[in-house]
Amino acid sequence: MVVKKHYSGVQITLHWLISGLIVANYVLSEGMPEIFDGTIEGKPVVGWVAPVHVWIGMAVLGLVLVRLVMRSLQGVPEVPDYSVMHRIGGVVHYVLYALMIAVPALGAITWFWGVDATADWHVYAMNAMMLLALGHAAAAIFHQFVLKDGLLMRMIRTR
Repeated sequence: MVVKKHYSGVQITLHWLISGLIVANYVLSEGMPEIFDGTIEGKPVVGWVAPVHVWIGMAVLGLVLVRLVMRSLQGVPEVPDYSVMHRIGGVVHYVLYALMIAVPALGAITWFWGVDATADWHVYAMNAMMLLALGHAAAAIFHQFVLKDGLLMRMIRTR
């Protein structure tokens, strides 16, 4: 993997686009269990919430896969810190990537194949991802305003 000092514009754009879509979908998830239960019972889907929620989820899955390819091709900024905090941050990133793939995949299995057993796992994984993302954001803010190490700026500007 290539080591560099800044994320690329594409990586930054993907980060914030994916983040925004995940938050939007979390907000749109209200009522989805009832809508899904209705589809299992043969009721038609009424309204725009379910289709938009499903397609945002599929967009997140596709964009995360693109982001992983970009990460492997373009690398990530170097972090010279090898402390426990840095190692925890690395683990959190890998778990976030896993959840950004698992959540929409579980949702797709639930929605498109009507597998009720994956519905709860989709919700649990989404809640775990939101908690980790909140911790991730808090850590970035801590780095920026307490440690003042410029870490957050790597995901805001390219230089």
